[in-house]
Amino acid sequence: MIDLHIHGFAGFGPELGTEQALLDMSLALAQEGVTAFCPTLYCGKPEDMLRLVKNTIGAFGQEKGSHILGYHLEGPFISPQKPGVMKPQDIAPVDLNVLQELYNAAQGRIANMTAAPELPNITALAEWCKERNIVLQSGHTNATYEEFLQGVNLGMTHATHLFNAMSSFNHRAPGAAGAVLMHPEISAEIIADGVHVHPDLVAFLRRIKPIENLILVTDALLPTAQKNPPFYANREEVVFDGGVWKRKADGVIAGSALTMMQGVKNLVRFGYTLPEAIACASTNPARLLSLRTKGLFADGYDADIVIFDKEFRIIKTFIA
Repeated sequence: MIDLHIHGFAGFGPELGTEQALLDMSLALAQEGVTAFCPTLYCGKPEDMLRLVKNTIGAFGQEKGSHILGYHLEGPFISPQKPGVMKPQDIAPVDLNVLQELYNAAQGRIANMTAAPELPNITALAEWCKERNIVLQSGHTNATYEEFLQGVNLGMTHATHLFNAMSSFNHRAPGAAGAVLMHPEISAEIIADGVHVHPDLVAFLRRIKPIENLILVTDALLPTAQKNPPFYANREEVVFDGGVWKRKADGVIAGSALTMMQGVKNLVRFGYTLPEAIACASTNPARLLSLRTKGLFADGYDADIVIFDKEFRIIKTFIA
């Protein structure tokens, strides 16, 4: 299983700003059946994101658990109208100089990036990412239907946490969500915890979109699987309420407490076949990042294997 959008797990994550935190996150995720992941950085001030990258890049190649594929930058080039739990003061206009600094600090290890397709200079950003094989995703966006499709024409054919922090579907203004629903070539992340997206809507996606374009992610926060409060994520206190993490200060959903295995189990419960659910968690994310030796149980592929029982309890994880 490959998680392309995860902020932290078991009290560890990139926001702690140490190599050891990333290595500990790798080990903890391996125990949960995740064989590869993209540590996801919150939208932050450029200097803060740069510091986190510089302080964690040394973990790449040293992990003894889940493979660290590359950073997922969730910002800072997102819409101020759709911040979600991001801090509005950290949102910034597109600036390729800032991104180049982050790229250099990451030694090229940026796998994917979330940006709003309606922003000025988005064409330059899309071209910059394409040249470096970075998957530029559309998310935290207030784009009109037409603006979202302009982004698709630029290569922004993947949506971050579908339906969350994006312009909604309306019969007169289809918005970003409508664009994803109506265009089968657009792939999308699904947080399948049953809260971020209604279970029946998750089931509906299976009927209207090619299964290969649905990708299970957790968007899990650092305190996921921690036992004792207080809990913190992105330097703010969060509480577990109604099956998700919410910011204590205002009750805004901050992220999920989902694991990939629970996500697979939920997809099956929502009506997906087991092979379909497994594809959403493995083959599909591998294809999105063009990982040529991951995501399939086949000759020539890495022996990243998860064995689980009929109750979706993990028995053993093998990581090549």
